[in-house]
Parts: sequence; structure tokens; C-alpha cells
Amino acid sequence: MNVPPVAPALEVEGLVSGYGGAMVLRGVSLRLAPGEIVAVLGKNGMGKSTLLKTVMGFLPAREGRVRLGGEDVTGRAPHLVARAGVAHAPQEFTIFQDLTVAENLRLGVSSDADYRARLGALEGVFPRMLERLRQRAGTLSGGEQKMLLMSRALLARPRVMLVDEISEGLQPTMIDRMAEALRAAREGHGVAILLVEQHLAFALSVADRYAVLKLGEIIEEGAAGDPAAAGALADHLKV
Repeated sequence: MNVPPVAPALEVEGLVSGYGGAMVLRGVSLRLAPGEIVAVLGKNGMGKSTLLKTVMGFLPAREGRVRLGGEDVTGRAPHLVARAGVAHAPQEFTIFQDLTVAENLRLGVSSDADYRARLGALEGVFPRMLERLRQRAGTLSGGEQKMLLMSRALLARPRVMLVDEISEGLQPTMIDRMAEALRAAREGHGVAILLVEQHLAFALSVADRYAVLKLGEIIEEGAAGDPAAAGALADHLKV
């Protein structure tokens, strides 16, 4: 019996995007299989966050396509991309400061029933969020606010997660917790994760593959588990 091939969870093909007349992405192409983590590495200003914003629909694609499970979502508004199964944990804190932790988490799911059914899953990854459900989100520490961002994305049970510099400014123990959360999303629900990072050790510890973005173009790709990868990638990340 012929088994049809599984469509990539996320496919970016020839993506060109930018701000105003300045093009930042110059023909970027990537594929993520279901349950795969791909780390996009590079210095600041190379187009990493622009890539995620274009996939999410916050920036228009000037050329190229974005597909989710084979479905073309190029040009859709961000809320429609989210509805198609994409969760975004951006570098900037996009929580509602005046709402409680519980209210912020509730915004990540489509119904009260889903919220109640999924909330307990945070016990294994971010139990601190369950202890602070009634606390106003703006009073959380910086690390806790990042936990809230990730928790909200996880509760959405997406097909694809876009995660932007989640390790920035975190203590080593918190970075380890973030790594555990990403692995749990992949192994428990088959989530494909596009991880933008500069923390090389963290990225390689969770990713299956990596891609180096430089001046809006992918200049190198490889297996994260390659023993020679860390040394070669460190040169790309030097300031």
C-alpha cells in the first residue's frame, strides 16, 4: 500500500520581507517536519525576528510562500495564522500587564473547557504559574513573564510554535526549564518548533537541526547533534 508523504508542519519558500523599502529577508527557505525543532541562529540584525513576524503575518511577505501542513497561509492576518495552528512567543513581552496570570493564560485557548482541561499540564513544566494564577501579570519577575509567555503558547496546543530569544536574560536553571518545556511540547504533542536563538548551547541542546541566518539569507544548515557544529557556529555568532 502506498502511504502518502506527510506534509511539512511548516514550509517557508523563497521568503522576502522587510520594513518599508528595506528588505531584510532575501529568499529564505525552511522546512519543519511535525515534531521537529529547528534553531535559527545568527547575530542581532540578521533577520531572525523578521522571519518569525513574517510567518506569523505581522509583516507582509513581498515574495515567497508560507505553508502550514501544506496549506498556504501567506498574507493571512495574525489571528488567522494563530487559528490555523501557530503559537508565537515573541522576544518582546506581549502579556497583558493588568490582567492576572489566569486571564492571560485563558487568552491562549479558544474555550473555557479547553482552559480547564489543559491547565494541569503546566504542573510538569511551569508549576510556578499555577501558584500565581491570581497574581497580576505585570508584577511577575522578568523570568516569570517569560514562563507566562511560554505557558500561554503551550496551552494553545499548536501545530507550530515560533519562539524568539526565550533564553535572553534568564538564569541557567530557568534556561534548563525552558528546554524541558520545548522538549515536552515536541514529544507530548508533536509540535514543530522554529526557535530563534543566540544562546548556542541552549539551542543545540534542544534542536534537531540548525540554520544560520546572515544578512537575511540562510548561509549554513546542519544537524544540531554534529560534534563539530558548536565550534563552527560559534564563529558565526562572534560579535
